[in-house]
Amino acid sequence: MESVSSTAGSGVPPSIERVLKVFRSMGREEKMQALVQYSKKLEALPDRFKDLDRGAFTVPECQTRVDIIPEFRDGLMHFYADLNVRQSPTIAAVLAIIFAAVNGEPPSTTLGIPNDFVSILMESIGLASREPGLTAMIARLKRYAREAQRQTA
Repeated sequence: MESVSSTAGSGVPPSIERVLKVFRSMGREEKMQALVQYSKKLEALPDRFKDLDRGAFTVPECQTRVDIIPEFRDGLMHFYADLNVRQSPTIAAVLAIIFAAVNGEPPSTTLGIPNDFVSILMESIGLASREPGLTAMIARLKRYAREAQRQTA
């Protein structure tokens, strides 16, 4: 897979490249352990979003319910997710990894996530059935980032 080794220098934001580099260097067991640890780091949905009608924020391609809520302030993106972490630790882990790399960054950082990000993270883990939903979440994040960029254009 050429794109795995060629993301450096291809416009991938440094925060995203660091994550990919770390995951490419890990074996299967290390990746599994890292995902478990990351799943515990997903930030809880802030109280200010508790009464929000989250139907518009649901990612329908995911097997389990995931709501991703964007916030755009002072030119920077911040994403939050509402999901059952115990029921979906893999989703929570991937979101925690992505959010750590893109939250507090301009929309261009989110837009710089490579299309093969999920497959690089999931490579050798055996969770291929999760990839379509996880990839749909990244597409949703990019859509929100494009909308935020248009607001400032």
